[in-house]
Parts: sequence; structure tokens; C-alpha cells
Amino acid sequence: MTARFSRFQPHSHSSFHLTTFNFPLSGVYSFIMSESLISIKNCRIENRKGVVLPELSWEMKKDEAWLVIGPNGGGKADFIQALSGEKKIVQNDGDSLYESEFFEAKTKENSVETVSLEVAAKLIETERELDESEYMDKIDAGRTGRRFICEVLGGPDAKHRHLPLPEIASHLEALPEVKLCGIEKILDRGLKLMSTGEIRRTLLCRALLSKKKLLILSDPFAGLDAQSRKILLEFFQTIAGKKDSSPKILLSMERYVEIPETITNVIEFTKNKVSFCGTKKDYEQILKERESEKSRNRESEKSAFLNELNEISAETKSLQDQILNKIPEAKNEDTLIKMNSVNVGWEEHKVLKNFSWTVLPGEHWLIRGPNGSGKTTLLELITGDNHQVFANDVWLFGKKRGTGETIWDIKRQLGIVSYRLHVEYRMVGGTDLEGVIISGFKDSIGLYEQRTDVEVSAAKKWLKLAGFEGREHESFGNLSYGEQRAILIIRAAVKNPKVLILDEPCHGLDEQYRQKILDLLEKVAETGTTTLLHVTHDPTEVLPCEKHILELRPNEEPMYKILTA
Repeated sequence: MTARFSRFQPHSHSSFHLTTFNFPLSGVYSFIMSESLISIKNCRIENRKGVVLPELSWEMKKDEAWLVIGPNGGGKADFIQALSGEKKIVQNDGDSLYESEFFEAKTKENSVETVSLEVAAKLIETERELDESEYMDKIDAGRTGRRFICEVLGGPDAKHRHLPLPEIASHLEALPEVKLCGIEKILDRGLKLMSTGEIRRTLLCRALLSKKKLLILSDPFAGLDAQSRKILLEFFQTIAGKKDSSPKILLSMERYVEIPETITNVIEFTKNKVSFCGTKKDYEQILKERESEKSRNRESEKSAFLNELNEISAETKSLQDQILNKIPEAKNEDTLIKMNSVNVGWEEHKVLKNFSWTVLPGEHWLIRGPNGSGKTTLLELITGDNHQVFANDVWLFGKKRGTGETIWDIKRQLGIVSYRLHVEYRMVGGTDLEGVIISGFKDSIGLYEQRTDVEVSAAKKWLKLAGFEGREHESFGNLSYGEQRAILIIRAAVKNPKVLILDEPCHGLDEQYRQKILDLLEKVAETGTTTLLHVTHDPTEVLPCEKHILELRPNEEPMYKILTA
């Protein structure tokens, strides 16, 4: 007898198709004939330092589509990393079991591919490590989307990125997976030059073409514009939850929003254990009860949070005053930012064209537009991370860029939360949480100065406010992606900057952290001393104070429009 199952073959140029394989029905292959794809009974999850999830029992069947959910740091990330092979699933003593159709015990190979903010960050880290700009007479764009995708189609890996591409590279645009992810027009763009949403869609396309049998999509809608979210939802409706489809899909979310109809079951992790495991219907009933309880306590919790914030802000004022004293006086202080007919792009691609914009103190801006429209590029002109600022007429805090001001003069007046900053801090990695918060007063990535008693005291209080009490000496690199983002937001806010730049600040945050951060930002705006520049695709994250709207419209003339809320 033989067991038959189908595996996704991505190389068709016209449509998806399935190829059937035959295996002898014995040993591990008898497991394939069952309804279970993954069976975990009485096991634990370990990393190099020890046990991270002490008890786990879970089964995924062929006709089920699972959602993995839970608060930041609750164990969800550990579970996903274990399924993908990054952490170990170990059987406990007694009656225990671990079997997976996606894991080959003999070769120890996992047929699992993960698409997440974490993976996207690691990809950009690799691109920076391989950057050769200092040896070239131009900026090294690094691997293109076409080259990156071809790595799973027989092409050379990242370390051999100068070798020729396989024949299939010339007609990637015709592949249905490329069309499904909507990346035909960005295949020849460097990964470093893509927006967060474009990188995510490129990763999804590569995963579909990887021949892997299980795709784990972690918080896939974060940072995607409306059109991209629609494409992704259609993808779920087409593939997820169908008993005989391949690849199988496991969805992981920070919050219970935009859940595809095809999801049948939910597993939730809280405080490093399973807090729910059952049907989607039963989980939604529990959520209704939790929401009712949360609504009753919302005002009192918000009031307590803001009172604590006021006390901490008052105690931090001496450190904030020290920063203000170091800022040189500037003319035209009534204008924070001014851009006149700015043009930014590379080769034939124009990101910003004839762009003019003025930001005055107290004008809180919502910046919106589709993926790749230039939102991040615009913010990097302000932070100095895009060197084309020096070829344009850009004024910050009353001084024209490139007329003698230092980057430190600029950064003292800015608070920044962005994907780029997150990647840079991940590459430092080993700084403890106390050091990360204190670095917000120093405008440094990492901490390279002796900590004062005042700084340590302030950092501990800010960490307590954010829910990290007692964790001040934990390494930033050991946190989940969402916890890292929460820490970076606190770091940006501590010095009460003139301008607070927020590029998708709530990426990776669970509902509890997200609400705290939105409350914090609302309070920061009310102080009257900080002006917000806020990029988000999520309308529920727009703050009441954001009355000014900058809407970027690529491929239109003009490429932007200024609106009022």
C-alpha cells in the first residue's frame, strides 16, 4: 500500500497545480494517512538558554485553518519559531508525542516558511551586512526582488549575489504567484529601497515559490495598504482551510482584526502557556465577554495610566531641560519643517516630485498613501537617513540642511519610531532595556556613556509605565518584535522632542500595548511642546489631534494632496 498526498508546485507559468507523490505506508508515513498534520502531546519548547514554554499539547488537522494569537511576550512567538525549527520541541516525560508532516526526522529538515515583520527585519539586516557602497561610486542597492525570489528557484544565494540568475528570472512577471502578490513592477528594485509593505509582499511571493508545505504568516496585514490587504484576504479565501490544498497556512496575529472567514480554530498563548485552544466561534464568544469587561474598566485604567505618565514626565523634566540647553538657537522658529520643490528618486523612478510642504508647531499630521508612495522616504529626509536631502531645499528648525548644522543638532529635536531605527537597534541587540530608554536622551543606537542615577531612576519609571517593571536588565534582542517596538516608542517619547516621527508605530503590538501607546501619543500631543508626524494604514490608529493630512498619490500630477480632517 502507498500513501498519497499532494505538494504545491510553483513553477507553472499559467496557474497553480498539484503534483502527487507515492510513499510506502509504514513508519512515519502512516502518520500522513491520518487526519493530523501536526500532533504535539505533553511537550515543551526550548531555546539555547532553557525552557520557554513548559507545557504544550496541540493538534492541527487537514480540514482546519488555525489562528495563533496572544499578547506580546506571552509565548506565541516561541510557538511559531518552534514550528519553523528555530526552537526545539522536546517531549516531556511520560505519555508524550511530537509528529509533523512538515518535519523530516531523518534529515531534520522543516518544510516550513515564515513571513513576518521579524523575518523582514532580518532580511534588511543581511542587506546592510552585505552592503558594498563604500567600494562603489554609488549607493549599493543590494539584491533586487527578482534576485531574492530566484534564490528559491535555483538561483545563487545572498553571498553569491553577483553570479548569473537562472533562466526563469527573465519571466518571473508571468508567474501567478508574482501576480497574486502584486509585485510585478518592483521586481528590479533593491530590497533596501522597498517600503515595508512591498518587502512583506515580496517575502510572501518567495514563500509561495519555495515549495514549502506549511506557510506561517505572522501579522500579515501590518503595514499593508487597502489594496494589498484585499489581495491577501483573497489569497486566504483561495488557499487557507481547504483540506487538500498545499501549501497549508497557519496565521498568527497580534490582534483579533481582519480575520479571514476560512479560519476555523484558534490557539491563544498568555504568560507562556496555552490560554485557549478551540473553535473560532467559541473564541469569539470569549472575546465578547472580555470586551465587555474591558469597556467597563477602560476609563479608570486610562485615567490611572495618564496620572502615572504625568508624574513620570515631571520627574524627567530635568533630563529634558539638559537636551534643550544643547540645542542651538535658530531663526524662523515658527517653522519646524519646510520643503520647497523637493525631488527624490533613483534612476528613472521618482519617489517625490516637485514636493512642497510646511509644518508649524502644534500641527499634528497624518501621512498616508499606498505602499511605495514615498511616506518613509519623506520622513528620512527629515531624520537625515536619506542623503538626497542635501541636494534639495529642505529646512529644519529654521536652518537649511547642509549649511553647517550637525546631525546631532537635528536629532536632539527629534523623537523617531521607524522600521529603519528598529532594524538598527536589532543589529546592536545586546543593550538592556534600561540602556535603550536612556539612549533616548542621548540620541544614540545603544548606550556608550556611564548611566547617571537620575537617568536610571527615570528609565525604570518609564519601563514600569509600559509594563516592563523588573525587566530593566533584560536584553533588547531577547524580546518579541512587538515588545521591542513598544520599548522604542517609549525611547522616542522620553525626551519630549519638538517633533515626534512615527512610521507605523503600532507594528507588532498586541491590543493592550497598542491602546497604551495610543493613549501615550495622545497625551504627548496635548502637551503643546511636541508635534506629531504619523504614518499609518490603520484608520483606528488615527489620533483625534491629527487635523492635518498629507496624502501621497504616486503616478499622479501632483503626487500629493494636503487635506484637513
